[in-house]
Amino acid sequence: MEPNPWVVAHTRPRCEKKLKQYCDREGVAATLPLVPSTHRYRGKVVVFQKPLFPGYVFLRPNHDQRRLLRCNDYVANLLEVYDQKLFEQQLTEILFALDSGCEVQLAPRIGKGTRVMIKSGPLRGLEGWVEERYGPNVVLLRLDFIGQAAAVKLDVCELEPL
Repeated sequence: MEPNPWVVAHTRPRCEKKLKQYCDREGVAATLPLVPSTHRYRGKVVVFQKPLFPGYVFLRPNHDQRRLLRCNDYVANLLEVYDQKLFEQQLTEILFALDSGCEVQLAPRIGKGTRVMIKSGPLRGLEGWVEERYGPNVVLLRLDFIGQAAAVKLDVCELEPL
């Protein structure tokens, strides 16, 4: 039996975790990628989990559950996923990167042509340009040495936009 197709719930502001809890209670398969966020309050350091994609929760509801979700106070809209295979592959890659402990940030600004600095690893401190992206976490970076260019593949978590 094939699983229910993916849909993306566009949530009302700051309702991602509430929708995920609701889905867990109602038996709706839901995925909410979370990343740690650190804040300092009066000398205390507090770490909490925040959504990687603010305003979105990824769901696999059946037909009856869709009706429940449309009537829910946490959902602003349900968005259809047209390329199920590509969506699942990309979501799996993002979840794998999160599980691996790699620092993952929502970084649409690290795209082709972006000037970046390498913030970790043996090339730390070098600056270069993003030549190409491969999936959510691998980039081909062009580094210019003494007038000559060299291309290096790196994880996006090792880069910082300039």
